[in-house]
Amino acid sequence: MSAALTAEGLHTYYGKSHILHGVSLEAAQGQVTALLGRNGAGKTTTLRSLMGLTPPRQGHVKIFGTATTGWPSFRVASLGVGYVPEGRRIFPNLTVEENLLVPRERAGPWTLSAIYELFPRLRERRASRGRQLSGGEQEMLSIARALLLNPKLLILDEPSQGLAPLIVREVFRIVSKMRAEGITVLLVEQNVRMSLEVADHAYVLDDGHVVYSGPAHELAADEARVQSLAGASAEEWAPQA
Repeated sequence: MSAALTAEGLHTYYGKSHILHGVSLEAAQGQVTALLGRNGAGKTTTLRSLMGLTPPRQGHVKIFGTATTGWPSFRVASLGVGYVPEGRRIFPNLTVEENLLVPRERAGPWTLSAIYELFPRLRERRASRGRQLSGGEQEMLSIARALLLNPKLLILDEPSQGLAPLIVREVFRIVSKMRAEGITVLLVEQNVRMSLEVADHAYVLDDGHVVYSGPAHELAADEARVQSLAGASAEEWAPQA
């Protein structure tokens, strides 16, 4: 299967701090790839490097076969890349619908009506301002806004952070739906168990190094490793019927 995204030998710094040490990974087209690791392992820095927000000093990035190393983020996005950063950066003073209409729509299946079908709660709250939404609703809004760009590749940074368990399940249901729609997903997530349920392939970062790469189901079967990664978030989770 061809790769939607390929990164080779990324070395990224914040000032003099060397954060990524030769990180290489790829996201296969139409699949969910999970990037896992403890806090501070370099996961968000990896995403920022891929998006051109914190350019790597060494290494190469290709997206859909195009070399994007050194590109600014808006140019990366123009290839059909959607990015949902950590922290749900919505506009607090705009309504839900105004937030959704901020990005310029690209042609494709994800329209405002399709978004409201996927996120019925956003339809109910469409006249509410961003600051009035719950954390789960804000996360849905962030994802929905990225989907309206009809991306071919969607990069998600900690979409379940701080959410109640029922809302977390809903977020991961949406990730599965994206894969069913043919969208390639690169997912950074602290909830290891749920990530491995929806992912096809998994990478594990530790101190800026890739220490594992393999099928997600194989990592899920290694209980000791999952426990060491998940830490306090290692609660049992089973898909709902």
